[in-house]
Amino acid sequence: MNADPSTRGRGREAGWGGASDAGPAHHSVTEVRPDSRPQPAPQVVLVGRAMATFRMALIQLQISSVKSDNVTRACSFIREAATQGAKIVSLPECFNSPYGTKYFPEYAEKIPGESTQKLSEVAKECSIYLIGGSIPEEDAGKLYNTCAVFGPDGTLLAKYRKIHLFDIDVPGKITFQESETLSAGDSFSTFDTPYCRVGLGICYDMRFAELAQIYAQRGCQLLVYPGAFNLTTGPAHWELLQRSRAVDNQVYVATASPARDDKASYVAWGHSTVVNPWGEVLAKAGTEEAIVYSDVDLKKLAEIRQQIPVFRQKRSDLYAVEMKKP
Repeated sequence: MNADPSTRGRGREAGWGGASDAGPAHHSVTEVRPDSRPQPAPQVVLVGRAMATFRMALIQLQISSVKSDNVTRACSFIREAATQGAKIVSLPECFNSPYGTKYFPEYAEKIPGESTQKLSEVAKECSIYLIGGSIPEEDAGKLYNTCAVFGPDGTLLAKYRKIHLFDIDVPGKITFQESETLSAGDSFSTFDTPYCRVGLGICYDMRFAELAQIYAQRGCQLLVYPGAFNLTTGPAHWELLQRSRAVDNQVYVATASPARDDKASYVAWGHSTVVNPWGEVLAKAGTEEAIVYSDVDLKKLAEIRQQIPVFRQKRSDLYAVEMKKP
């Protein structure tokens, strides 16, 4: 793929041309519950009337304290991405709310609710697959960091609750405890498109290699992590982890971050990124608000898996990564 040096729209954009069109896919909400079934080597699963290449877009949104403004501006960016040929679009983590334990209870809402209803409507309007970043979700008295995914007809395809909570303490730099207000999810989520199967994680989940391995075993070719790394972990690990998950599992990895706001109580690293299965960075934003575009080439993915057949060479007689039964 060749880099497109042009920039368009708001902020900095990076991407590659050549979007493809596809017909409607069969929709179903998929929440993968843990089990311990033996997993075969993953294949390149092309669902429906498959396309070898498709364009995706990551919205690096500037988050304000006004929920309605965040949602309205997110929808505007989504429409812009669709006009540029994006077929799968992702918003960042906590796209409708400032990121912080004190904000989660105030901004939390049910799913479906006002924010996700707007996402459903814009996904249908633009006829795209929309990964709704994440929002603070309230359900049965508990709060979750939750990603909702909508199909081209506005149907809810998947809902993923962050399973690894961001509880860290780096002395002198950052201490954060999501568990002060959030509960952890307990299931994996994938969804099918006419292009490929997609696996979902949120931010800190990217550090746990087993999650990505299970998604690869389940036939995912693209992993999407809406995330908000910070100025301590971002420069050290943001790109490193994405490239590691991509190479380990021979998948595309995409991360959508909020834009950086140096005045916020939690300052996001930015740099929304797309990495291919060879570990190459295909597209990367800076710190400002932007739309990042990249083509996802499933033919290249298949070639890499054929050239370096790690899935066939795994010593399943000696080790395995499995999902546990509930």
